[in-house]
Amino acid sequence: MNGRIIHRAGFVVGAFARALLIGLVWASLAVPGEALAQSRDVLVFAAASLKNALDEAAAAWIRDSGRRVVVSYAASNALARQIEAGAPADIFFSADLDWMDYATSKGLIQPESRVNLLGNSLVLIAPKGSAAQVELKPELDLAAILGSHRLAMGHANAVPAGKYGKAALEHLGAWAGVKDKVAQTENVRAALLLVSRGEAPLGIVYKTDAVSDSNVTIVGTFPEGSHPPIVYPIALTKDSANPEAAAFLGFLRSDKAKPFFEKQGFTLLNKAGS
Repeated sequence: MNGRIIHRAGFVVGAFARALLIGLVWASLAVPGEALAQSRDVLVFAAASLKNALDEAAAAWIRDSGRRVVVSYAASNALARQIEAGAPADIFFSADLDWMDYATSKGLIQPESRVNLLGNSLVLIAPKGSAAQVELKPELDLAAILGSHRLAMGHANAVPAGKYGKAALEHLGAWAGVKDKVAQTENVRAALLLVSRGEAPLGIVYKTDAVSDSNVTIVGTFPEGSHPPIVYPIALTKDSANPEAAAFLGFLRSDKAKPFFEKQGFTLLNKAGS
């Protein structure tokens, strides 16, 4: 059977959406008896910011193994909730430790498979060609720079990139001035899109997101000490019985996958045997 990657946008809006997502996932895996046992897709629930790098890594694994991968991209909080609701994911790849800790506390993953795989950095972006000049230092008056416009970022109380962004702005003394000027999005790629389209003059995203879009420019990088370290943990889900899932996780931790992540600006924190 030819390998393929299937993409899904994993958003949750109430119980109906959760049920619909689970139904769609099961439908995508519904192949007859023997075929299912031999080649069930590896289903990965991954943070939206991983899309470019993980697409390339998955394509390489497919070429090598001939197995199929289904990737559902969304904010880590949405994905964790979907797994909790019963979505049959094999792998959870989170953009922060908090949501992997949540999955662990709910018994949703195999703890022995968990590893902190990637690191990232947080940047302030503007549309390509923007004349914006922002020095990310203490007592930053971002509200004055924004004027009547809005700052695009992930939801500050749930989406990992939004939580990192809020922490960084609080550290720099800018959050109080901009909290009512924030266009909060369901994931970091949605914030990127607002800036890329020119619908917001500034946005907070990961460096890897900015690298993926030629229509935005980085106008500043937040100091590492201004927010918690950006760490991407990955683990097998508790209910996964797919033998190919462990093989794909091993591939993502290997030197073979490293170039795909580094190309997008990630740092590899851990790999097999380390």
